[in-house]
Order: sequence, then C-alpha cells, then structure tokens
Amino acid sequence: MMIKDLVSIVTPVYNAERFIAETIESVLAQTYGNWELLLVDDCSTDGSRAIIESYVEGDSRIKYISLAGNSGAAVARNTGINASSGRFIAFIDSDDQWNAQKLETQLKFMNEKKAPFTFTAYEMLNEQGELLGKIVNVPDSINYNQLLKNTIIGCSTVMIDRNAIGDFQMPLVRKGQDTATWLMILRINGIVANGINEILTSYRIVEGSISSNKVDALKRTWNTYYNIEKLGLVKSSYVFVCYVFNALKKRL
Repeated sequence: MMIKDLVSIVTPVYNAERFIAETIESVLAQTYGNWELLLVDDCSTDGSRAIIESYVEGDSRIKYISLAGNSGAAVARNTGINASSGRFIAFIDSDDQWNAQKLETQLKFMNEKKAPFTFTAYEMLNEQGELLGKIVNVPDSINYNQLLKNTIIGCSTVMIDRNAIGDFQMPLVRKGQDTATWLMILRINGIVANGINEILTSYRIVEGSISSNKVDALKRTWNTYYNIEKLGLVKSSYVFVCYVFNALKKRL
C-alpha cells in the first residue's frame, strides 16, 4: 500500500564510501521531511555499509538493503522500488547531492501542475566536490521522440508519481537503464516529462565511473535505441546522430 505524500528515494550503492555520507546528508537537509531513503548495497567491498548503518541507527527514515550478489544498478534500483512505500519515487546516486529545497520544489510543482514525471536542471562537481562551472539546463517538457534525440534527463533529478504512472521496473541492463526507463514510461503512458529549470541537483563526475566513460556512453545509448527500444537501423542511426550532437552541446 502506497503512502499518499511519502517520497521514496532509491539509491544504489557500490563502493561509495568516499561520497555516500555527503549524499545522505543532502537528503537529511531537505526542507520536505516526509521521505524514506532506501540504500541498496550491491555487495560493496569497502566501508559503505558501516557508514550507512551509522545513519540508519540515527534516523528511522533511512533503510539499508543488502543484495546477495553483485547485480548492477538496475537490479539495485528495482529492489529499492519494490521495497518502497511512497506514492512518489525519486532517485539519487550515491555520489550526487541535492539542494535542500529539491523535494519541496519538485513535489509542489507536481501537485500544482498534476505532472506525473518531472526532472530538474543540475550542475556538475568534480571528485573533490568543487563546482566545474557546468550547468545543464532543461526544457519545460520533453516527449518520447524528443528524449530519443536528447538524453537530458539526469537520474538523480527525477521524481515519478506512481498514482499516475503505475508500478514500473528498470530494464535489466548493466548500463543505461535509467534513460531506457524514462523512454519506456513516456512511450507506454503517452505523456511528457516536465522539466523544472532550477539547479536542484549536483552531479559528481568521478574518474573511471560508468557515467564518465564517453565511449561506453555511446555504446549504451546505441544499445538503448537498437536493442531495447527496437527502433531499427535507420531510425536508430538518425536519433543517435542527434544524441551525439546534443551531448556535445550539453558538455560545452
């Protein structure tokens, strides 16, 4: 049973001891307090568990879930979604941070506009938490075909109303499952995602991470178009070229 105004925040965790405390602190600092944070540990081999458990002891809203084997972010996020109780689902990765007004601003917008799927602008940090001077602004709305050409939705910025969307799961792929999920939701529900062009999320660029590898990003985006969305060779090629152009524009 979903709890009406509860926001369930899902975070996959794998060897995140350097950053996980800052991520949790940014959730604790939220001006909107009706949330639960589900931290799903994908068999970390560092000190992530001890750090998380210290927070679990101090706040009943924080929940620790341990996977039996290393399974990847999609399985971790789906495990968190399945264990959640909130009407609203939000995501934050274990090295990212939120502005203190993130949940309050997003929830108010969704309730007032009856928007089932929202995302926000974000800024980029380096590994030391220093601003890189890069901001990703977002449009007022984006539909399925537009998102194919411009994967602008940052996972840590998303909030989804399950009353409107229904239950959902991320595709079981190791990479790019977040974009594949947004495409699936927009396609199946025939809706647009609404952008809130306020910097409410800080996205950390970590050297060597999946998200920082540009070649892998190209491969996983092509896989999403061709194998998951099954667009065919011609359309996949067309939207892939558009994606590359928009990705370059976003980074400059």
